[in-house]
Amino acid sequence: MKATITLLCALLLAACGTPEQRADDGLINVVCTTGMVADLAANIGGDRVAVTGLMGPGVDPHYFKASQGDLARMTAADLVLFNGLFLEGKMEEIFEKMARGKKVLAVTGGIPEDALRRPPELEGNYDPHIWFDVSLWAQTIDGVVASLSEVDPEGTAVYRENGARYRRELEALHQWVIEQVAQIPEDGRVLITAHDAFGYFGMAYGIEVVGLQGISTVAEYGVHDVTQLVDQIVARQVKAIFVESSVPARSIEAVKEGCLDRGFQVAIGGTLYSDAMGGPESGADTYVGMVKSNVNTIVGALK
Repeated sequence: MKATITLLCALLLAACGTPEQRADDGLINVVCTTGMVADLAANIGGDRVAVTGLMGPGVDPHYFKASQGDLARMTAADLVLFNGLFLEGKMEEIFEKMARGKKVLAVTGGIPEDALRRPPELEGNYDPHIWFDVSLWAQTIDGVVASLSEVDPEGTAVYRENGARYRRELEALHQWVIEQVAQIPEDGRVLITAHDAFGYFGMAYGIEVVGLQGISTVAEYGVHDVTQLVDQIVARQVKAIFVESSVPARSIEAVKEGCLDRGFQVAIGGTLYSDAMGGPESGADTYVGMVKSNVNTIVGALK
């Protein structure tokens, strides 16, 4: 880590410059961590920004470590956006150092603390997976609008207009999710996944969420965890369990095998996009597409 921070400091010194020294194309250079954050920046920034996402489809942000190339991209940026709440835990020190020389924003920073989950296993920290509640994710818009306006005052009106439009789109999406989940019988609203990423989804839309691993995929699971989950599935006759695109499928496969050993056949309901969006041909390569894909998969398997 010391070598990484030393490199970062050198890059910051080399990249410090005036707005006139920005890219020749005149676009505001925005570098984001996750795909969800990058999509947020693109929707609000529109054609005034060039957005670079560091984490592609299937990348787990809990484990992600910035490469030298990533550090160079962030150092050259006009604005760096990240999720925050320790989702990108291995990059926290980098963000703190970088904020001394440029605008750096945790998009979750403006969300009231009383709206955040604080699971006991996080020992006082908050669950970072807020994008699963669309109404909460909409609350990140104002901070991005303000940050873009700060680095590009001439674009303020555009950013505000784009932010208002995107907020309306997310409000409609939130209502759509409520309507879709209502199709699942109440006693069947149990969502079982590889790790406990969907807690906000459960709170917002009335689904009980059970994860084999904890909030972070850094946490390990063992035989006892699998056995406990199998017991719940068999006792409650849960119809389907779900794989996550950014977590190895072997964990959920182990749960399925455990159910079979108990004489109960549970289906793999499909793949959900949890900590990363999908690829270009997936239909989940935007935040809205990701939410719709997940909800269609969940409802289709559980109703």
